[in-house]
Amino acid sequence: MTTAGQPSSIGQTPWAIKGELILNCNCTVFCPCVVSLGKHPPTEGYCQAWAGVRIDKGHYGDADLSGLNVGLLLEIPGLMARGNWTAAAYIDERASDDAYEALINIFSGKARGTTGLFGVLVSTFLGAERAAVSYETEGKARRLMVGKKIQGEVVPVAGADPHEDIVVTNTGYWMGPDVTIATATKGRVRAYGRVWDFDGRSAEICQIDWRGPGK
Repeated sequence: MTTAGQPSSIGQTPWAIKGELILNCNCTVFCPCVVSLGKHPPTEGYCQAWAGVRIDKGHYGDADLSGLNVGLLLEIPGLMARGNWTAAAYIDERASDDAYEALINIFSGKARGTTGLFGVLVSTFLGAERAAVSYETEGKARRLMVGKKIQGEVVPVAGADPHEDIVVTNTGYWMGPDVTIATATKGRVRAYGRVWDFDGRSAEICQIDWRGPGK
């Protein structure tokens, strides 16, 4: 039996996550990283972002991840593809001990697979902690709340047909091939000495289907 608590299995344990990811960054228009795959600089020359992940169904070995949420803080000094990222994670306080360790392995890149690039790109990991991570959907709006540390809401950008979202499809973006163009109606971070307000800035909504350790 494989469990999240076996250190020797890190990087070998099969895992999978299906759900949704939202992200809000400091780009003034839609993030160029999506179509350039990190080869074009962010609109401000550097990236500051928060993200939320809602796990509808997931596992890491025998650890059940279904129904859990994760909040992320990301800071990238220049081109995304060049690395030197700074990151922090907030893990749903409802997670079992095994699920908590599993999510740290996944979002640190140690579990390899879809998120394995984090292990290469993140040079400074500020830490992971349990928190009340709320991910809510109301109409087309998605909200992520991590106490007073991250308070965010994103909505799709309106298109010619108000019933159809504007979606960039068939991309090679690591998060997923289809990314809904969105904007933040609220994007507030107060954590690790960061004081960010990204209301009205670029946002993304993406259905995720991640897995590892192979792809």
